[in-house]
Amino acid sequence: MNKAISHDRLQETPEAKARWFQSLSLTERMELLCQFTDMILDVNPKIIETKDAKPIAGRVRVLSKT
Repeated sequence: MNKAISHDRLQETPEAKARWFQSLSLTERMELLCQFTDMILDVNPKIIETKDAKPIAGRVRVLSKT
């Protein structure tokens, strides 16, 4: 595995991002979730008042080009 740091967005594949996220501990994942939630609420505090959100029936499948 290449341990070098790259700043090329073309190398940021969904698979690479998933591997990075899976490498985090549960505590780190939950901290990120809290940070994302805080950021969203800072940008749009009225989002919690939204009533039109509906659950998705069935499963969610992530597709990628191979």
